[in-house]
Amino acid sequence: MNSRAHPVKMVNLSDQEALVSDIEPIDMRPAFLMGGRNEAALAAANQGSRDAIAFNREELDQILNIYGRKVAAGEWRDYAIDMLREKAVFSVFRKATEVPLYRIEKSPRASRKQGAYSVIAATGLILKRGHDLARVLRVLENKLKLVEH
Repeated sequence: MNSRAHPVKMVNLSDQEALVSDIEPIDMRPAFLMGGRNEAALAAANQGSRDAIAFNREELDQILNIYGRKVAAGEWRDYAIDMLREKAVFSVFRKATEVPLYRIEKSPRASRKQGAYSVIAATGLILKRGHDLARVLRVLENKLKLVEH
């Protein structure tokens, strides 16, 4: 029995196994740091990850849910996640070499004013901003259009 207060899962990554929590942010350190060979670089990466804003698992689940539907529809093909000091950004691409079609941003600094979450188009236009991620992501859903003959 696991003595942790939150549920964890065992994930097999080829020849490595790792504990994955449902509520803690995913640690996105560079692959060369994961071996633990360079302790100073590992400590620096850990310090940087504490200062960076990240999406938690629930937020990533909501974002990846819509991402999966758009990939299945052939609309989106690639994504990138950036964790910065001021905000976390999930960028969506049609092709890997393009600028992002949309950016989903989490900015805790703006949470009291307009809400922590926003969806931004490639042109820089803020399509939706708010406190509830699910409501903000609805702007990316396809709307049905009336077609007259």
